[in-house]
Amino acid sequence: MAAPGAGDSLDAKDGKAPVAQRIDPTREKLTPAQLQFMRQVQLAQWQKTLPQRRTRNIVTGLGIGALVLAIYGYTFYSVSQERFLDELEDEAKAARARAMARASGS
Repeated sequence: MAAPGAGDSLDAKDGKAPVAQRIDPTREKLTPAQLQFMRQVQLAQWQKTLPQRRTRNIVTGLGIGALVLAIYGYTFYSVSQERFLDELEDEAKAARARAMARASGS
């Protein structure tokens, strides 16, 4: 009889496909060939997910950039709409003029 997981397509007792076991290479003694195979599998998985990750990163970057530009634009818009300083300046000029008129009229 073959070892469990050695090419069996289904387990006989529960009818499920075998699941790969997680291996810690620091604890278990692995041959250089096994380590090389693990690296190849990890590289293949990384390359498989790379386009999806790149797309997500681009979309995230564009979203953050759009948010920054929106805040920047809104700040400029709101500052340009501030008229209260102009009104205070006009009131200060009028007050100075009244004070000068009183000083010269007395």
